[in-house]
Amino acid sequence: MTARPKTKPGLETLRAAIGRLEGHGSRRHVTLPFGVPEIDQKLPGGGLALGALHEVAGGGHDALNASAAAHFAAGIAARTKGQVLWIVMVADLFAPALQQAGLAASRVLFVQARTDREALACFEEGLRHGGPGAVVAEVGRLGMTASRRLQLAAESGGGIGLLLRRWRRQADMVDFAQPTASTTRWRVSLLPSAPLPVPGVGHGRWRLELLRARSGENAAFEVEVQNGRAELRIAGAPGQPATGTADHVDLAAAMGHRPAAPRTGRRSTAA
Repeated sequence: MTARPKTKPGLETLRAAIGRLEGHGSRRHVTLPFGVPEIDQKLPGGGLALGALHEVAGGGHDALNASAAAHFAAGIAARTKGQVLWIVMVADLFAPALQQAGLAASRVLFVQARTDREALACFEEGLRHGGPGAVVAEVGRLGMTASRRLQLAAESGGGIGLLLRRWRRQADMVDFAQPTASTTRWRVSLLPSAPLPVPGVGHGRWRLELLRARSGENAAFEVEVQNGRAELRIAGAPGQPATGTADHVDLAAAMGHRPAAPRTGRRSTAA
């Protein structure tokens, strides 16, 4: 009986390298849940993969939708441990407003880059370093090669990479449709607040779209964010009161961080 030839070591090495490029690295099973079942069940492993790259964009290129995208990214970063590296292209991020998402300003290290190339270089170094729990960067254009480098850097460092896609012109948003190596891709759009029984402004609402999830499902959610607190819930879910905390999900407290600071009355105007 003729023995079957053994697999060459070089082929196994190649397969492992392809698996890393496709996001099947050893850290893929480690996830960061949102704590919202309707969202987590759409994500492989029940949450956002750590050691991975994730893209976030606003529903438009205007400052308001960009602010919603930044708030969403800050809420994710707040649930990680350690410092957060935040790389901006435009110096219009109001740091105290990050506390509305549960991210204390004392945890954030800010870097300002002049070009997409500089921002991507800083982003890659931050991810590869492994010290920050999360690295956030504002970038307009992103190619497949650059995104693969970032994905590998995130796998090497073990932190979560949040790439905020931000464009100066509406026409440039077409780049968001191009394929990348990111594990998930999100779009956050502002919605009108739910009317209140008394005069006033209701909780903020977003249309949260999961446009891409590797080995997962695409989905869209209407979520409600309670200003001044790091809380996110499915808007209008049956059995949930309009106020109170019993049925809300505290994003910051979920990972053992202290509650967000009292409301400042201002919001970030950057993504």
